[in-house]
Amino acid sequence: MSDKSRVQAELDLLSALERGEVVTQMALSKRLSVSVGLVNALLRRVVQKGLVKAKAAPYKRWAYYLTPHGFTEKSRLVAEYLEVSLDFFRKAREEYAALLGRARACGITRVVLVGGGELAEIALLSARDAEVEIIGILERVSNADRLYGLPVLRTLDGVEPAAALVMTASRHPQEAFDAVRAVSGERQVLVPALLRISERRPEPAAATQRVETVT
Repeated sequence: MSDKSRVQAELDLLSALERGEVVTQMALSKRLSVSVGLVNALLRRVVQKGLVKAKAAPYKRWAYYLTPHGFTEKSRLVAEYLEVSLDFFRKAREEYAALLGRARACGITRVVLVGGGELAEIALLSARDAEVEIIGILERVSNADRLYGLPVLRTLDGVEPAAALVMTASRHPQEAFDAVRAVSGERQVLVPALLRISERRPEPAAATQRVETVT
């Protein structure tokens, strides 16, 4: 887990528990959009740190309360989150600026972003500086027709082969990359280093041959 993700996860948890509500771990996982296993691990961590106290409630539920130390830590995490978020923004902006600048130097002037979210917003800013036109955002599961003023694409049908695809999917980036590369055709898929995507294609499985013994 990156520093930004770790800080955000702890901050979100402490904020959710701030009012001392009676909740289940399942409810917390839905509220925070993380797995129940991660909620369990986070709760153990903050309880061990003395940030939160847990009290049994009816129907196998728990009431969680922030301790005075927990309130202090929450304030500190807010400051740390803002710091790491700004650092993340700067690094992402630099990477997309360099990536799109290289694309422009190679004659690529039109791109499609693969994935919405904050990375897409950062790529939009970098594209303007690089004089690269973003013609749409590929989001297969989105219900929206437009994001950030751009059309949302469900497929690559109608996207010219000369347009490149720029990875901006921050959730499950490897899976998103593998899926889009399978349908990219002649289009280049551009990947920033911050997503830590492996671009190596898996080796094809060796064909199984049946060997018959002649007696």
